Amino acid sequence: MMTMTDDMTDKAFADLGAPDLVYVREVAASEVMDDVAEAAGSETVIRLDPAQTLYAVHSADGERLAVLADRESAFAAAVAHELEPVSVH
Repeated sequence: MMTMTDDMTDKAFADLGAPDLVYVREVAASEVMDDVAEAAGSETVIRLDPAQTLYAVHSADGERLAVLADRESAFAAAVAHELEPVSVH
């Protein structure tokens, strides 16, 4: 059975109803470090404890917009950019 979202692009889905809505979720520092290392090549850019919990801000289509050290900062950053943050469990 096909649903309405099967034919929607990521952008169309993100624009549906709440284009300013972003979600905040916990992310392991190791995941962020892997992404940064991949983008930077062999050059080390940041040093974090891989077990550290960080907080990522994502757009409705899943794009990671920012990573911050704590939940309160992640929510504050979203609000400062006129976005509506929600928590993901």
